Amino acid sequence: MAEKSEVSGGILTNLVSEVVQSPMNLALVVLIVVLVYKILKNRQTSNAEAAPQEVLPPKMKKQDFTVAELKKYDGNQEDGRVLVAVNGNVYDVTKGKKFYGPGGPYAAFGGKDASRGLATFQVSAKEEEYDDLSDLNSFEMESVREWEMQFKEKYELVGKLLKPGEAHNSYSDEEDEPTNAGDQKSKDE
Repeated sequence: MAEKSEVSGGILTNLVSEVVQSPMNLALVVLIVVLVYKILKNRQTSNAEAAPQEVLPPKMKKQDFTVAELKKYDGNQEDGRVLVAVNGNVYDVTKGKKFYGPGGPYAAFGGKDASRGLATFQVSAKEEEYDDLSDLNSFEMESVREWEMQFKEKYELVGKLLKPGEAHNSYSDEEDEPTNAGDQKSKDE
């Protein structure tokens, strides 16, 4: 056993001797120690100073939107809610506000129908009126459907984008399917 500790001590002594004798090795060891220290310090600082997550507005009741109504939800209002329409469906993308909200790389889509922009890979949503997407080719429509699937998986569906002249639907709290406002009126009479 004594031989084993002498061998271990000899290896450690040789290693220290090698590091100390070569200025290059000594400089590398000092650099490694400094970098490890900085990494550990940054982790502690970032954990201690982690900003509290932004509080999201309460879940939105399901409703339908005209293009003009959707425009109000661009993230600039008091609650900061951001809605984006894709292929006729409206999604609450507020939890992705750093992307879709003011100053984000996709802010042009906030409060608008993003379908055409997503289909054509152009970050712009200049449409002020309802866009029926009828002039898109099959590749572009497939792209819109793929984007729609991603939005469905990631964000809350809050309603439908209405075509011009289309009536708002009433949604009950229990069901996702709309009840036509006109049908509801005749049932009540």
